[in-house]
Amino acid sequence: MQEQIVRFKQVDVFTSVPFKGNPLAVVFDADGLGTEQMQAIARWTNLSETTFLLRPTDPSADYHVRIFTTRGELPFAGHPTLGTAHAWREAGNRPKQPGRLVQQCAAGLIELAEEDSQRNVWAFAAPPARVTPLDESQYAALDEALRSDAIDYTAQPCGVDNGPQWLVVRMNSASACLTLDPDAAAFARVAQTVGVHGVAAYGPHDSNGPATFELRCLMMGGGLGIGEDPVTGSANAALAGLLTAQNRRPGAQYTVRQGTALGRAGDVSVRYDDAAGKTWIGGASVTIVDGTFRLR
Repeated sequence: MQEQIVRFKQVDVFTSVPFKGNPLAVVFDADGLGTEQMQAIARWTNLSETTFLLRPTDPSADYHVRIFTTRGELPFAGHPTLGTAHAWREAGNRPKQPGRLVQQCAAGLIELAEEDSQRNVWAFAAPPARVTPLDESQYAALDEALRSDAIDYTAQPCGVDNGPQWLVVRMNSASACLTLDPDAAAFARVAQTVGVHGVAAYGPHDSNGPATFELRCLMMGGGLGIGEDPVTGSANAALAGLLTAQNRRPGAQYTVRQGTALGRAGDVSVRYDDAAGKTWIGGASVTIVDGTFRLR
């Protein structure tokens, strides 16, 4: 059988400092790969997501990407979107419109904008989301699930589905967010009521803090308890949209720190463009591994 080699990059997303963000594997020239092959590769890389670049079938798109976890394909995810854009541009590709990219994926067309060319910061336009408020009858159960009495219920917890599904919960402070130690079984019961698999808990920093908010994304681990995602684009998009819906925006733009509890230093920027009706979720990316990938 003839050996097949394709380009491959592993990038760190939402950081400009290696090993401080959320890693992503990017496989180029994947048009000849089937779904089962892509899934096998994603299981092998063993990262939260692996993306596969293909030629677009939509004439308005710059590229087509398929996004896989170790268990299945996602219609959309934030850090894979930014990391793939970084890898695609770094490989020498040119967008159809300078400073703009259009990504084709299972969720449709996702627009990206170059926020800072010097720092290699791209942002994606947050996709539309479905919001399901958590019923007040579940508040005591949520306290039990998060093992905390510091939930700020003046902002109603809501399930937000923008591809991934998150229960967005506001804490009284960033420190309350960082000390969360959820009960896996109790959380699973609450999550089922709004059809989510993870909680995006956030809390405000002091005015002189490192960011506007601290965010943690805690997920059901398939029988293995609670896992945590280092830095999460979809959850930040969910939070940004919910802040608008609840009239709690901290301003036209703000920042989020994520991954602190894992020893990371995720740096997320959020910018509202009301004139265009878009919310931009941005962050830097840095390439860690650049080479080739042997498929057979």
